[in-house]
Parts: sequence; structure tokens; C-alpha cells
Amino acid sequence: MITVSNITKQYGGFTAVKDVSFSVDRDQVLGFLGPNGAGKTTVMKILTGYHFPTSGTALIDGVSVMEEPVEVKKRIGYLPESVPVYGELTVDEYLTFIARARLIPKATRKGAKQRAVEACGLGSVTGKKIETLSKGYKQRVGLAQAIVHDPAILILDEPTAGLDPNQIIEIRSLIKELGKSKTVILSTHILQEVEAVCSQVLIINEGKIAAYGTAAEIAASLKRTDAWELRLIPPQDMDEETVRVKIATGMGESRIEKKADFSEINGKRVVDLTFSAQSAESAYLMDGETIFDWVASSGFKIIGMNKKKVSLEDIFVKLTKE
Repeated sequence: MITVSNITKQYGGFTAVKDVSFSVDRDQVLGFLGPNGAGKTTVMKILTGYHFPTSGTALIDGVSVMEEPVEVKKRIGYLPESVPVYGELTVDEYLTFIARARLIPKATRKGAKQRAVEACGLGSVTGKKIETLSKGYKQRVGLAQAIVHDPAILILDEPTAGLDPNQIIEIRSLIKELGKSKTVILSTHILQEVEAVCSQVLIINEGKIAAYGTAAEIAASLKRTDAWELRLIPPQDMDEETVRVKIATGMGESRIEKKADFSEINGKRVVDLTFSAQSAESAYLMDGETIFDWVASSGFKIIGMNKKKVSLEDIFVKLTKE
């Protein structure tokens, strides 16, 4: 549905985007991440035909953004970061205006508006002026204008910016539902949003792609794996040095990284132990049953055991800072 090949965008002597390539298939939600100024909005404006690249090509449903920008605009729905609504109009009047601008025939206009209203949960406010609505509802109106012509592709730039937690949950749910029938590119700074909604992740940094794939694929490429956190009570007759040796020589030895911290709780010696695989290849050693069996056979008592998954935040920081 979307194919981007080696696009570069320069503004005078400044290169905002450099040699970026990626593709997004049908019925896929792509999370588009990057620090401020990384080039996300520039790429999205190129895909929507508002900017042309200095070099490279971008195809939307097989149509060239550079050669047929008007045709591209017919095939996409775009929600920029600043929602393009007219406050003095009612929701119905605004969607009528958008439907006419989208050249939706009069005979099907009412049905198109109704589908957008139902999809975005606007049925109770269609007669209200947009300026009287909450920010969450204004965002819903922005989404409704993006889908009123039933495009196959949605490009959403920071769709939950400035919303309260309840509004964010509502908009995320709506985007997830839209992603079942449309190709969606979602630009956001909220990493939890990507984890909740997106099937693929693209991280851009300093105008170049830093990573692309599922969160699990990216983590594996960075040699990051899930970790296990345990709290153990060692046998009373086992001194600290023996405990350290037993931990160091157990569970795959060099293939598993172990970190042990000793403390005392309620008069009992406690070991806080973290296991993490040194590589994706040795991650198979990290299943809970194997760890439990090793701990039990070593004479330790388990009083806490938790699996800590590699988060998108860990990946983002690794790629954009370190």
C-alpha cells in the first residue's frame, strides 16, 4: 500500500530526511517514532503530497506522490497535529463541507457522513458547534474528516496530543479498530500508544531510519532480551561467597548475565537476582520453568519471581541516545 524508496528532503543546506526507505502493507498499523526534529513530520508531509522529496520516490497504493499528488490525496485520510476544524460550524456542517470538498456525490454524501460519525462516536454532538466541544471530541471530528471519503490509507500525526487519559484510551481504541480495515501510519511521542496499537515500528533519528520491524525483532537485533527478576532466601548454612559461586556457575554460565544484590529483610538474608540472556540465541535458557527448577535444586527459597519484558522505551533510548 505504501512504498518509500530512498527519499531525501533538503531545505537549503539542511537535510531533514536522508535516504529513508520502508513499506507498509494493507491492514497494518505502523508506529512512526523519533525525537523532536528527527524528520517524522517531513516524511508524513511527503506521503500526503504536501511536500515533494528532493530525491527518491514514494508510492501510495501504486501511485507516485510526485507525479500524481492529487490522485494520492484522494486515496489517503490525513490528520495533522493541529486538527483542521472550523469552530463556527456544527459537526454536521463541517463534515458536509469536507464531503463536498472530497467530491463525494450528493446521492452518497449522507451515508458517508453517517459512517464517519458512527465510527468516531460523534452521534450525540452532530448538531453542536465544534468550538463548544471538548478537545477529545474535536480530535474525533478530525478523525471523522480523515475517513469520511473511506480512504484505504490513514496518516495520523500525534492524534492524542494534549488529551486527558480517558480521551487517549478512546482515541487509541478507535485507531485500533480503524487499523482492522485500513493501512495506518501513526506518528506519536507516546511509546505506550505504539505498544498498544501498532503492529510494526519505525524509529527515525536525525533524518535516518534507526530501526524498522516489530518491537521483538528490533530488540533481538540489539541483542536485548526479556529478563527475570527473583527474590530468594538462601539456605541458612550457605555463606555469601558460596551463594555467589552457585549463582555464577548456574543457568548457562557465560550465556546468562546475572546480577545479585544481597540485603536483609525482617532478619532474613535475601538475594535479589536478575537473569538476562547475553544474546537472542541464548534466550531459550530463560523460560520460567527452567529458572524455577534451577533455583529449587540449588536450595534457594523463592519469595518473588517476575518476568520483565524488553520495553519499547528501552529500545527507543538505546537507538536515539546511546
